[in-house]
Amino acid sequence: MGPREVTKDIYLLGGADITDPRDCAVYIVDLGELVLIDAGSGASYDELVLNIEKLGLDPAKLKAVILTHCHIDHIGGAPRFREAFGCLIIMHRLDAEPVEQGDGRMTAATWYNLRFPPMPVDVKLKKEEERLCFGDHEVVCLHTPGHTPGSLSVYLDRGGTRVLFGQDIHGPFSEEFGSDVTAWRRSMEKLLALEADILCEGHFGVFQPKDRVAAYIEHYMWQYGERS
Repeated sequence: MGPREVTKDIYLLGGADITDPRDCAVYIVDLGELVLIDAGSGASYDELVLNIEKLGLDPAKLKAVILTHCHIDHIGGAPRFREAFGCLIIMHRLDAEPVEQGDGRMTAATWYNLRFPPMPVDVKLKKEEERLCFGDHEVVCLHTPGHTPGSLSVYLDRGGTRVLFGQDIHGPFSEEFGSDVTAWRRSMEKLLALEADILCEGHFGVFQPKDRVAAYIEHYMWQYGERS
């Protein structure tokens, strides 16, 4: 299975069934400038670049990598993208510290038997909501803690369609990661209020239309609500 279009200008670039079993779902958005949402575990970097080219896109136009949280399956490829293309690394400040320190525990690198070298984070988001401009387009980053303290969700509106990148909605939750299920529930309420038409999830693919997006989020809210 190869890379594929999600909707206009938004593509599923990599993932466990596309690039490497250790990869999260990696998405790329073409806004004139390219924006990568997460970067996989690292081993698949060359294949991810090849997939960008297969989609008819120019990797040299990669402007930014938005890292939704600090775990290795999402951040592992980011240092090589930064080095090769000079793109900005963007993430929430609460998850930036373990990335900049190369913390094997907080990045979950030890879970995957991988190493993650310390990497500078160029843009550290601090607010509950921050709007980033790429070309003439706006991408919204929401602080949605729960899975990790600095988890982000990202959304944008394209041609009347709201696309949400809600990585790792499903968890898992661990004290080792600084997880907080109560904060996560509040974050999920925030995502439901967006009424997104398409959900690009971090491991389980793409959900649409709007009612399937809501049902997916509500399923996990019910599941973890029953455990509390």
